[in-house]
Amino acid sequence: MKTRISATRAAREFSELLNRVYYRGESFIVDRGGKPVCEISPARRAEFTGADLAELLRSAPRPDDEYLDVVEKLARSQKPVAKSPWRR
Repeated sequence: MKTRISATRAAREFSELLNRVYYRGESFIVDRGGKPVCEISPARRAEFTGADLAELLRSAPRPDDEYLDVVEKLARSQKPVAKSPWRR
């Protein structure tokens, strides 16, 4: 269950809130002016990590030469990007 708490109280008791989230797994909805603005809850493990992506790319089949030729042809046929009007 998520406990609603005012932004003022959350600011005053922030360290205690973090302890309750970390040690008890509690979640809080922070209100400002009676309206919810954010949630403080335990962090969850990423569902798809960078390591997962690297493994996926390693295990994927390599593109054949015909595919690479098409990609190269398309890249060469692209018009140059206009020069930026912004100063560098």
